[in-house]
Amino acid sequence: MALIAPRITAGLPAGEARSLACALEDSNDITVFVDGTVHRLPGQARDAVVDLLARLGRGETVTVSSVEEMLTTSQAAELAGISHTYLRNMTDRGEIPVEYRGSHRRIRTADIMGWLEGQKLAEQKRRHDKNAGAGAGTGE
Repeated sequence: MALIAPRITAGLPAGEARSLACALEDSNDITVFVDGTVHRLPGQARDAVVDLLARLGRGETVTVSSVEEMLTTSQAAELAGISHTYLRNMTDRGEIPVEYRGSHRRIRTADIMGWLEGQKLAEQKRRHDKNAGAGAGTGE
């Protein structure tokens, strides 16, 4: 995955890491102040900030960066955890939208993330249907 302008921050000293880890344990509300103004973060941003703080709280070194919106097929396949060939076949069938830059395919990060979410929902439905079928067979 292509990264843009990464920022690497060393892990916190042990005492500060423990203090942060304790503060985060059992906390769901993270308040952000920008120039003295309170801001409520949207769910995804809050989750990203909590994840970052939790990693720092464990004393880990973290890298923060942005991901390019358009991915090569290799980058998209790596993100999705599938083979490059399988991804190319899905783009050929129109299952995942693709744009061409010359002869090179480019895939939007949002399209891969949407496909992954669809796979997750389909798996949850299969499990639910399987469990519902198993319960119906027991006469309950």
